[in-house]
Amino acid sequence: MKKPRILAIVMAGGEGSRLHPLTAERSKPSVPFGARYRIVDFVLSNLMNSGIHAIYLLVQYKSQSLIEHVRKAWVLPPILPEHFITVVPPQMRRGQQWFQGTADAVHQNMNLIRQHDPDLVAVFGADHIYRMDVRQMVQFHLEREAVCTVAALPVPLAQASAFGVIDADARGRIRGFLEKPMNPPPMAGDPKCAFASMGNYLFDTEVLMQALTEAHERGENDFGTHVLPRLVGTERLYAYDFSQNRVPGVRDYEEQGYWRDVGTLDAYYEAHMDVLGLTPRFDVFNAQWPVFSSNYQGPVAKFQDAHIDNSIVSAGCLLHGARVKDSVLRREVVLEPGVELDGCVIMDNVTIRRGAKLSRVIVDRYNVIEACARIGFDADADARHYKVTASGIVVVPEAQAYQMARTSFSEEA
Repeated sequence: MKKPRILAIVMAGGEGSRLHPLTAERSKPSVPFGARYRIVDFVLSNLMNSGIHAIYLLVQYKSQSLIEHVRKAWVLPPILPEHFITVVPPQMRRGQQWFQGTADAVHQNMNLIRQHDPDLVAVFGADHIYRMDVRQMVQFHLEREAVCTVAALPVPLAQASAFGVIDADARGRIRGFLEKPMNPPPMAGDPKCAFASMGNYLFDTEVLMQALTEAHERGENDFGTHVLPRLVGTERLYAYDFSQNRVPGVRDYEEQGYWRDVGTLDAYYEAHMDVLGLTPRFDVFNAQWPVFSSNYQGPVAKFQDAHIDNSIVSAGCLLHGARVKDSVLRREVVLEPGVELDGCVIMDNVTIRRGAKLSRVIVDRYNVIEACARIGFDADADARHYKVTASGIVVVPEAQAYQMARTSFSEEA
């Protein structure tokens, strides 16, 4: 079977309002994750590891941070013209308006699809933490002679009302789409679960182009709400079971088919806790399926009389006389003597002065936490100054005067 030419279009314009204040100055895909990544790095790494090297990244809200990250971290060799990752802001080719939805965003860039002339178009989101071998989804698509395949994740039936749900038969043929239904249909063969759409689609190019043209004529702008439900009646649409996807190098102790929509502060925090420990649910280190990101050129981490337990400490950090437990520290974090962190996520270029104690706190970049501060111990006091989630996570927003605190080594933008 001839290998199909695949063009990927990554939807990276998400506003991420539920992640505020982390999205006050950046879009959701550019929010940092783990010790050295951005959320967008996961979808881009999945595509690259799957041999899909022609990628358009559609951006919109507060995109400069994301544009700078891609410019520094995702440069492909120009000697191969079909290997590229190109950022595409709204071009307004069809009127003075921004992208009005996922389908409208692709429709506004149909000229890029025509120029590349692929056999298949992968339309993927940029908002999730996961690993996926897209080649297996492509093989599923070709074997079933589908015109569109939707990546789907089995979720417990009791939780399915929070998702867009796919009704499919035993072979995966889609019969219908339901948006957050009160009574979701169970999966064929598993009455305890339902198929939730992951927002990742694989299209035959001609079908996609025709569907987008018709959607535009009807004033429709979204794949999940408009385009896919209308195609079900006339075309072969299939649901690909993501839980069956197997990525090389994933260890037995990991959660197979790990996928998290980190669209809320609590989900974002819990995903960080999932990467910790000797047997994490999601082990970011996988030599056979790496997660790529920026090439940081700063110094290594340094420790002086520090106690660190079940934590990740990134390059350029300086820990002097501090105690750190169950935490993630990104680049160039400074902890002075007597600092105690428990269950915290500390972003780049943060300084925490001596004697400060933080528990279950996310600190955005360029902050200085004053000496002897107490954050995460008194919810009422914290709420007067910071965002506090329903589960009690405290979020300290990015420092407004961050530009004065930047160092020459930082890759952040």
